[in-house]
Amino acid sequence: MLSQTHNLHKMSALEIVEAMNSEDKNVAETVKLALPEIADAVNLIADRLFQGGRLIYVGAGTSGRLGVMDASECPPTFGVSPELIQGFIAGGVSALTDEIEGAEDDSIAGESVMKNTGVNRKDVVLGLSASGTTPFVLAAMEYTKQQGSARIGLACEMDSVLLKNVDVAICVPVGPEILYGSTRLKAGTAQKMILNMLSTAVMVKLGKVYKNHMVDLRVSNIKLVRRAEVMVAELGEVSQETATKLLKETGNNVKTAIVMAKRKINILEAEKNLKAVDGILSKII
Repeated sequence: MLSQTHNLHKMSALEIVEAMNSEDKNVAETVKLALPEIADAVNLIADRLFQGGRLIYVGAGTSGRLGVMDASECPPTFGVSPELIQGFIAGGVSALTDEIEGAEDDSIAGESVMKNTGVNRKDVVLGLSASGTTPFVLAAMEYTKQQGSARIGLACEMDSVLLKNVDVAICVPVGPEILYGSTRLKAGTAQKMILNMLSTAVMVKLGKVYKNHMVDLRVSNIKLVRRAEVMVAELGEVSQETATKLLKETGNNVKTAIVMAKRKINILEAEKNLKAVDGILSKII
């Protein structure tokens, strides 16, 4: 229990947020200590995805919601299939907004979820649990072990069960929460930071990023149309007007438009060139 906030109920609003801010400063430093393991996880995931596998997050409560959120953001950001990165939470979709009583303790459901995904040796499964003892997650991970899947454990407690017998163990011991037992705070922040690192770095390694641009993003609204135009103009070294024209011609395919601009070729040649290098822009321009 965090002694500094023992009398949290007596604090002013400013004192509460100052205490939270002070504790949050320590999260980034704790995550920093786990960077070698996070990098190992990135390499493992990228390797499996290159071989045709999937990345599957599994968690309960806050951890489960964070996994589902990270998975759901990858298709629009990086243009990947929703099947490539998936997130599962104890209690199912309803648990994203409502508390499902006893869901995290349901070992049978944890195994069943993994069975239903058809998880296999090509896949990598990342178990998320602040305590590292969640039965739903442990059962899911045990089943994936039997199927030969690669396994990554992410927990905030040292020597937790989840971190044993996995290929990569990521531990971020953030310490007691300002609100006793509320792992949606520092533990949730640490897990979110690490998921950001994992999915972003993996997508970079898969060629979904060129320089620091999301060149595979799905152009689905006015804001993203403008962002795509800027990318094509900058990376293709053409005017904004030309960038707009090329995007219309390609059906808002940013990579194809960039190759057309940069190499001064038509859409068929650009598509052929991209296909030859598995869509990795850096191998063309």
